Amino acid sequence: MSAPVSRLAVSRRDFLRFSGMLGGAAAVTAAISACSGPASTSSTGDAANNELLTGVIGYGNDQSWDPLLTASAFSMAANQHIYEGLVDTDPVTRAPYAALATALPDTAGTTWKFTLRSGAKWHDGQPVTVDDVVWTYQRALDPANQTLAYSFLANWLTSVKQSGDNEVTFTLKYAFPDGLPRLTIPKIMPKHVFNTQAGLDAAKGGKAVGSGPYKLTANNAKSNSELELFSDYNGPLKPTIKKMNWLSIVDESARVAKISGSSAGAQISDNVPYANIQQLQKGGLTVDGGKGMNHMFLMFNTAQAPFNDVRVRQAMFYAIDTQKMIDVALKGYGTAASSFLNQQNPSYAKASTVYNYDPNKAKQLLAAAGVSNLSITLMAVNVSWIVDCLPTLANSWEAVGIKVQLQPQDTSALFTKMDQSQSYQVVAATSNPNQFGQDCDLILRYNYTANGTWMKYTKWDSSAEAKQIFNLMDQAAAQPDKTQKLNLEHQYLDMIAEQAVLYPVVHTELMTAWDPKKLSGIQALPYPGFNLLKAKLV
Repeated sequence: MSAPVSRLAVSRRDFLRFSGMLGGAAAVTAAISACSGPASTSSTGDAANNELLTGVIGYGNDQSWDPLLTASAFSMAANQHIYEGLVDTDPVTRAPYAALATALPDTAGTTWKFTLRSGAKWHDGQPVTVDDVVWTYQRALDPANQTLAYSFLANWLTSVKQSGDNEVTFTLKYAFPDGLPRLTIPKIMPKHVFNTQAGLDAAKGGKAVGSGPYKLTANNAKSNSELELFSDYNGPLKPTIKKMNWLSIVDESARVAKISGSSAGAQISDNVPYANIQQLQKGGLTVDGGKGMNHMFLMFNTAQAPFNDVRVRQAMFYAIDTQKMIDVALKGYGTAASSFLNQQNPSYAKASTVYNYDPNKAKQLLAAAGVSNLSITLMAVNVSWIVDCLPTLANSWEAVGIKVQLQPQDTSALFTKMDQSQSYQVVAATSNPNQFGQDCDLILRYNYTANGTWMKYTKWDSSAEAKQIFNLMDQAAAQPDKTQKLNLEHQYLDMIAEQAVLYPVVHTELMTAWDPKKLSGIQALPYPGFNLLKAKLV
C-alpha cells in the first residue's frame, strides 16, 4: 500500500494558505456585509446589553477561509463556529459527536452510513442536501484538487456516495475507527455557492457560507471579522452569545493592551505572550494554557552536504541547550522534545533517540563525520517566540564550533524561497497539527508523506529510510489491533527521531486570557485560536 500524496505539487500561494502563512490577501467585505468600510474594532454598542463579545486572535484573518484548504489559525477557529462537518469534535477532548449527521455510525467495518439532519439550512436560506455532502467529499478526495483535507483522508477512505434521499455511505479501504474524528476536517460546503472556480476563489479570499450556529456578517482583512447567531440553525449546539467581533491583532503589545486595564476593549485573547502572563493575572484576568503539538522544529536540506549525514543533524540537536531556551525565551512554558509527539498525546512514548543537551557528544559526532569549521545560515520564521529562541540556538552551536548567521524573516518570504527551490541549509519554524486532530497518524502525515510539500523541502523522501517510514505508517494505519498499531507507530517515531530531518526542539504551551467577570465557559486550547460555542457573557 503506497502512502497518500500530501499536498503534492501545490502552488506556492495555495501552500501558504494551507499553512496560515500568506499575508496581504485582499479584503472580502462587500460580498459578505452590507456595511461599507471597516467594521468596528472595539466592544461598543450591543456590549451593554450582553449581546456582543469582542475577542482577539493573535494571527491574521487575511489567509484562506476555504475549509478544505486552510490551516490559518484565525479562519480555522472561525470556521468551527460557521461550518459543520457530518461529525464534529469537542475542541479539547476531540471526542466526536453527530453534527450535520443525526448519529455516529458503527465504525467497526468498512461501510459507514450517515443520515443528514432534517431541516438544516445554509446561511443563505437554502436547504442542506446530500448533494452538498457528496460534492464536498468528492472535492476533498480528488488529488487533482490539491486540498489539505486529502492528506488526512486518502489513505483510508475510498468514496462517499448518496445511498438514499437523506443518506450517504462511506466506503473505506480498511476498518479505521480513528477516521471518525477526522470527519470534522472536511466541513460541508454548499455546492450552489462554491461549485465554480470563482466560488472557490471567493472561499479562499474570505467568503464563508455554512450551516453552523454563527454566520459571517463582515470580514475585513488585517482588521476584524464579525459573526452573529444564525436564527435557522437547528443543530446540537446551544450558543448564547448573539454577536461576536473577532479582532486580528498580530502585534504582541497591541494585543495585550486590548485586553488590559479597566477600559479593555476585549474580553478574551489567545496567543498571550509569556512575558505578560503575570501582568494580566494581576489585572484580574484568568490566564490558562493548553499543552499540545505546538512546537519549534528544525528542518534540514539533506541535498546539501554535510546535512546529508545523519551524524551532523544529530550533532546539531545534541548541541542545543534546550533548558536554557525554555527558561529564557519561553519563560518556562515549554518542554524539551523527547519524541515527535508531545507528552500529552495518547500515542506518546519516549523515542529511542532523545537529544538531551550534550555538547561533547555533538563534537564527537561532528568529528566522526569529518566536519570542522562548519558555517551555517539559519533561516527562521519571524514569529515572535521563535525569534526569542534564536540566540540560544546560535550560542549553543557556536559553543561546539559551528559558526551561525541568523536570518529571521517574513514567513511567506522564507517559504517562497524554498518553493522556488532556492538553496538553504537549516530552517527553524513552527507548526501545530493539533488544529486537525491528535491521532498519531494524522499528525505525522502532516509533515511526513511521500511527495508532500515538507518532504520536498527536505529533499529526503526518496531515501531508503524515508520509504521505510512511509511503509510503517501505512502498516500502522491499517492495523486493527491497537497494541500492534501502537508498536508500529513507535517504530516509525523512533526512526523519525533518529534521522532528525524535520524534528521538534521544544513543544510549547499556548496561553489564553479572559475576563472571568465578563465571560464564562472558556477552556484554553492546545492549538491557536479559541472556541466560544459554550461561552456565556456574564
